This record gives sequence, C-alpha cells and structure tokens, in this order.
Amino acid sequence: METYTALRSFADSWFLLFMFLFFIGVVLFVFRRGSRKVQDDTANMIFRNEDRPAPEPEKKHGSQAAGGTEDRPEASADDSKTGTDARKESETR
Repeated sequence: METYTALRSFADSWFLLFMFLFFIGVVLFVFRRGSRKVQDDTANMIFRNEDRPAPEPEKKHGSQAAGGTEDRPEASADDSKTGTDARKESETR
C-alpha cells in the first residue's frame, strides 16, 4: 500500500502543478499574437471547395523544376491502364 500512497501524494502535488502549467501553456499558445489568421484558415478549410472538387496540383519533378529534361523512360502501354482494366486483364490470364 506504500506505493499507492506515494503515487497518490505525487499526483496530488507535482503532477497537479504540471497539468495546471500545461493547461496555461496551451491557453497562451492558442491566444498568442498572430494566430488569428492560421485559426481562421483552419476553421474555413472545409468550405474551400464547396461547389467543385479541388484542382489537381501540378506535379513537378526535380529535373523539371530546374528547367532540365525528364530522365524517366516513356510510359509503357501497361502503365496507362486504369486499375480496373489491369485487374480484369490479370483475372483473364
């Protein structure tokens, strides 16, 4: 029972102080200066593409972004098939 008593006294004193200070830190972090823009953006994130889906982001490879040519080989005919077509073809084999 001594372990229980020791843990109970620790929880009633130092851990309570730690949790209180953690709570104050979280409150100060949330209400810090300059956080309004980030919080408003996060709050309205779900309404951005309400009418239509979001546009696909452009994929930039390292060599293309630097203005060079792409080093990848051309896509083969098998790569251009969708998942459903590839699955049907594998089932027929």
